[in-house]
Amino acid sequence: MNKQPIETACDADLRMSAQAMQRAAQRARELAARTGTTLVISRQGVIEHLRPDAAAPAQTVKEAPAGYDDQP
Repeated sequence: MNKQPIETACDADLRMSAQAMQRAAQRARELAARTGTTLVISRQGVIEHLRPDAAAPAQTVKEAPAGYDDQP
């Protein structure tokens, strides 16, 4: 695995992908605010439902982190 920062990648698409994700997240927040739709996010492996017009989480639904490391 390459441990260099993504901002130093040779591929321009890869180098700019973090900024593209930030723009996409902002557009999703704006669209949710216009349509009254809740945002679903994951913080430290916990799923949360947020109202886009509230500064703090509203009706937050917290689920246990996904057990991707657990092997059956």
